[in-house]
Amino acid sequence: MSEMLGKRREKIKELIRRLHRGEDPKKVKAQFKEVIKGVSAEEISLVEQELINEGIPPWEIQKLCEVHLQVFREYLKEETSLPPDHPIAILMEEHKIFLQKTEQLKTLAENLKISDNFDRIFPMIQELKESENHYLREENVLFPYIEKHGVTQPPQIMWMEHDQIRAIKKELYSIVEDKNFKNSEELRRKFFATVSRLFDTLTSHFFKENNILFPTALKLITPAEWEKIRKGFDEIGYTYHQETQKIKEAETEREKPLADGIIRFPTGELKIEELKAILNTIPIDITFIDKDDTVKYFNEAPARIFIRTEAVIGRKVQLCHPQKSVHVVNKILDEFKSGKRDVAEFWIDFQGRYVYIRYFPVRDEKGNYLGCIEVTQDITHIKELEGEKRLLD
Repeated sequence: MSEMLGKRREKIKELIRRLHRGEDPKKVKAQFKEVIKGVSAEEISLVEQELINEGIPPWEIQKLCEVHLQVFREYLKEETSLPPDHPIAILMEEHKIFLQKTEQLKTLAENLKISDNFDRIFPMIQELKESENHYLREENVLFPYIEKHGVTQPPQIMWMEHDQIRAIKKELYSIVEDKNFKNSEELRRKFFATVSRLFDTLTSHFFKENNILFPTALKLITPAEWEKIRKGFDEIGYTYHQETQKIKEAETEREKPLADGIIRFPTGELKIEELKAILNTIPIDITFIDKDDTVKYFNEAPARIFIRTEAVIGRKVQLCHPQKSVHVVNKILDEFKSGKRDVAEFWIDFQGRYVYIRYFPVRDEKGNYLGCIEVTQDITHIKELEGEKRLLD
């Protein structure tokens, strides 16, 4: 059976390679239909991953998806029966809501000369902004668990599409925030065109997730892992004020104390609960990546700047970043490991805050590289400080 599946996957790969070489999809469509009868979502995920491993860039696979999915579409309607509080059921329900609301927005955008339409559009644009945690839940919780089961590239392709969706939404926000929006026919036309592009992009993206990525996840991820995923979803929050019953937080192996509950340092000793409280009280986000580029720890600082969930533990740090910035991550880590660099720092405007991000190599007493620590701090208030303050208010 496994040999037969392997041969089928190889045939599918060859057909996709032909598309990659520029062959007309119509010429290979008939052969596609013969090969993919009975193909599963998991097989398609594996095919895409194998092609990337063989050298086809992820962004090229993402473009090819649009082509070969036109052929796969009629065969990929996998029915899933899940309780409504299951993470996948929540995501799929959000997909329906997003498409419905984007289609409504598209209808309103077709006739923007009617003043009532403007009044309805602005709240819908705000809802679009609030939908961001949908993508954050996938990227920071679901994708890491899929990757732990050896399927790494399909989530990265979906993340690339998330960034494309974000870029289109950013265009929409820019148009709506233009002071001439209501009176400019050109801006109204541009708004309609951009909403239409967003609707088409979401339709394609959600189809891939619903029919390829999610069924793959359901076959790979264990019931115990789904409980952890749901916990991670709860931590990030939901879209459109969904009423969701948060699951009870269970103690994990990492949270159990050591034998005597004390860690001893050359400069003193701390109880486990003291150390945990200290690290979580520091108003700085800390993440530690070990010498093998694997995320080992993050603190739970108050008002955390960038989202971290338990799902990220054990994940390669390269998979925690979009493809477009992985080369920068690798450059920093390579220079830390070689001793060429001792710090990498960045500062950005992020959601109205001024954020200072620094990376440091962690070395033992002999100078051996143990890993890298990421330190992120909101310095908005610090930049505004002037003069001196010597007394408590």
